[in-house]
Amino acid sequence: MKISLHYIAITSLIALILLSLAWEGWLAPVRPGGTLLVIKALPLLLPLFGILRGKVYTFQWASMLILLYFTEGVVRAWSDHGLSAILGMIEAGLSLAFFLSAIFYARLFKTAR
Repeated sequence: MKISLHYIAITSLIALILLSLAWEGWLAPVRPGGTLLVIKALPLLLPLFGILRGKVYTFQWASMLILLYFTEGVVRAWSDHGLSAILGMIEAGLSLAFFLSAIFYARLFKTAR
């Protein structure tokens, strides 16, 4: 169970990084030609190595960080139109998948001790 939660967290985090880069780079940027909003992927790189290594502390604080991306995804899914709204829904779904897998991974690890 822990292994599958770990893989879900890894997959959703990497997918969220790639989505952020692609979204603001060329799929549906705020301005044509891309914007500096691609830097919103940088904070997602901070927990990446800790998540890859399975460090529980990283899972705990990254689950709070990811809520910012969930909020952005919900707001943009609600307020934007077309592809940007669809990408907002995907962002919200990926961040929710990461959040749930991270908190349950940390919970399982804490109860296993």
